[in-house]
Amino acid sequence: MSLQGCRRFQSSAVNYSSMLLEADSERLYVGARGAVFALNASDISSSALTIEWEASPEQKQQCLSKGKDNKTECFNHIRFLQRFNSTHLYMCGTHAFRPLCAYINEKNFVMSSQPEEGRDKCPYSPTTGYTGLIIDQQIYTAAQYEFRSFPDIRRNSPSPTLKTEDAPTRWLNEADFVGSALVKESEGSSSGDDDKIYFFFTERTEEQTATYSHNRVARVARVCKGDRGGHLTLQKRWTSFLKARLMCSLPEYNFHFNMLRSVFVVPGHTPQATLFFGIFGLEWKSVKASAVCRFSLSEVQEAFQGPYMENQDSGSKWKEYTGKIPDPRPGTCITDTLRARGINISTSLPDDVLDFVRRHPLMSQQVQPLDKRPLLFRRTTDYTHMAVHMIQGLDGQTYHVLYMGTDEGWLHKAVQVDGHLHIIEELQVFEEPQPVDSLLISDKQMSVYIGSPSGVVQLPLSNCRRYTTCYDCIFARDPHCAWNGAQCVEMMAHADRSTLIQDIQHGSRGCENTQDDVVQRSRSVRVGDDVLLQCELSSNLATPLWTQDDRELQGYGLNSGFRTGTDGLLIIEARQDQSGQYTCYAVENDVRVAMVTYNVTIRVDLPLPPPPAPLLPTSDLLNPRNMEAMYLSLITILGGLCVVLTVVLIYVGFCLRVGHRGKYSLRAAAAAYPNSKRNRNRKHHRNSAHMELKTISNGNGICNGISKQYNGDIHDGGFLQIVPGEGHTSHNRESPPPAPPLPPTPHLPSPEADFPNGLSATLPSVLRRMNGNSYVLLRQSDSDNSSPLCYSFAEELNRILEKRKHTQLLPRPDESSV
Repeated sequence: MSLQGCRRFQSSAVNYSSMLLEADSERLYVGARGAVFALNASDISSSALTIEWEASPEQKQQCLSKGKDNKTECFNHIRFLQRFNSTHLYMCGTHAFRPLCAYINEKNFVMSSQPEEGRDKCPYSPTTGYTGLIIDQQIYTAAQYEFRSFPDIRRNSPSPTLKTEDAPTRWLNEADFVGSALVKESEGSSSGDDDKIYFFFTERTEEQTATYSHNRVARVARVCKGDRGGHLTLQKRWTSFLKARLMCSLPEYNFHFNMLRSVFVVPGHTPQATLFFGIFGLEWKSVKASAVCRFSLSEVQEAFQGPYMENQDSGSKWKEYTGKIPDPRPGTCITDTLRARGINISTSLPDDVLDFVRRHPLMSQQVQPLDKRPLLFRRTTDYTHMAVHMIQGLDGQTYHVLYMGTDEGWLHKAVQVDGHLHIIEELQVFEEPQPVDSLLISDKQMSVYIGSPSGVVQLPLSNCRRYTTCYDCIFARDPHCAWNGAQCVEMMAHADRSTLIQDIQHGSRGCENTQDDVVQRSRSVRVGDDVLLQCELSSNLATPLWTQDDRELQGYGLNSGFRTGTDGLLIIEARQDQSGQYTCYAVENDVRVAMVTYNVTIRVDLPLPPPPAPLLPTSDLLNPRNMEAMYLSLITILGGLCVVLTVVLIYVGFCLRVGHRGKYSLRAAAAAYPNSKRNRNRKHHRNSAHMELKTISNGNGICNGISKQYNGDIHDGGFLQIVPGEGHTSHNRESPPPAPPLPPTPHLPSPEADFPNGLSATLPSVLRRMNGNSYVLLRQSDSDNSSPLCYSFAEELNRILEKRKHTQLLPRPDESSV
């Protein structure tokens, strides 16, 4: 099933990782590798403006001489793309490991000046964790800028420039930044507080406690916008830098998600109501799992007002500081209280306060989630990026709808209800697995934009038309959708909502008085036959329930005469007393919805079907193993004939040559057939030098028994060698150690099940994941229904290679920077 309302943008460039949405101008700016694009936000597939900005061949050659990868690193990856003022944008690129920045004239969409040095604003590598903001024409960035440098948070321009401290206490330890945000805490502040910039990252842990032990932990840090550094102590350094740990864990299991992958900031009606949503993962790369936690700004502020951590011996053991804290409190912004004492700027702070800040950047109190536990935990999914949309439901409540991209190119839509996330739908955005690199939401266009290595995709925030019944619409619990009595409609498109039905809190109420047509079918079968009654459920969260003449069928065991699967009910060796009306219900949220009704008649007087055509007598000689031996024997015989013919031809040629010249040169014969030297390093049967019969796969297919050899191991580049007189011994290579076992999943009946009377009843091949936390699973193709009888060798090899493409950067095939 294709994605409805989907629009795509692709070009010759790759790695579309930077996006900037301008709602007023209805433009979407996209930074890729070697190019920047200006797209129409209402339809990104229409014409686009382009600025080509690639590194020169000389610069690429210098990058290559540094030992960098000339297929991914030695290009100009656009890492920073922000609005600078009302007329210009500002962008920075890695520029083949020599970062440069430039201004863009928005009106003409051209570079308005020569590129300037960017080493203090942009990282060298396209994969280094990085975040940046432009606030009042001041550039705030955070990254590990150079290969051998320490991670740093900087204000680059205008003067004064500030950065984090490295000695005697290093403020950041191998930090990997994922996001930053400005919170205007000065608005409505009774104390004259300053705005603050928050940075989110993962770093190597410093503290050692009895409750957890991890190499890396998630952090939030903050600095004051008005910080100007110290006068003597902390000169050109932040005087307001503080950091604290973000906790996202399952308390009952003492299980911590310590890797922060993405953060989205949701502004509230006041600065204090600001929320931070974060995607967390595990430190072990071999185990896929994700958790989503949300934090309040008030919890973060409370942590920064708490006790400090101390490291007295410059070692790795940090403990809570219990000594005297200088006044004014270290790390705070300039407020009205400090101004009344004559401290109007950070350079006026006392040296003892600044020295304390230098040695105590870490807070002891941890920032706990607002819900005390994750909103969502997924065992087999790695989320990469997220965006949050706020919408008011029919019940008057404001709901947060999360759009989360995965490392395999899927988009999950979920709604937050009562401290947990209910996944509404899962959309396969890309046919080829690739990570989602960026996500943006437009309220004006009601669209979500998804950046990836191969292109940009635009999808509507909702597609209510896919829900065809009242219960489908209600069960989805999509705040964008409501039932109007006849169809599921976009709620925002209706000014009069008095007749609409919606139940986000429970997903079960409102459809009691609606009547949906139930599919009616009839089946007449003979006694002793197996009868399959199919029932397709539209919801992944629904479970099937069958009744016979309004009596619920229980057991479904072999002795009951029934067997049920996720897609149907099988009547085994039908009896006359099993005639009746069978109804399939979809049970979800404690609500039963009839899906299909069968009137089954089981009779003894049905005409017998015509006898099947007589089958050829079977023989053990026709089994695959013997057939393969026969083929090999036939090939061997033909090979022998070829050898005989070759000898005859050589003999005839020798006789002719003798008759003509009187002698024959073996060296000349060898020179006349130079290709015979190809096999000099392989074994041959004695008395048959330089002769070998081999069968080479030319893409026509690997079928049946041969495909099994391919799945196990194929040596010598895929050649099946047949050497007269010698057997070829295959040695199986040692398989790699298995990945950690995933949690057990509920047992589902196999698509093909053998039944007592020898009938192999084939159930529908598409089995829904009953316990998957999802509502609708869309497919872009029906490849699941195909039977893999034959695969070409090239196709099989391509499948293996495609599975290995999980890097964040996508190099073009057969292309290098030099």
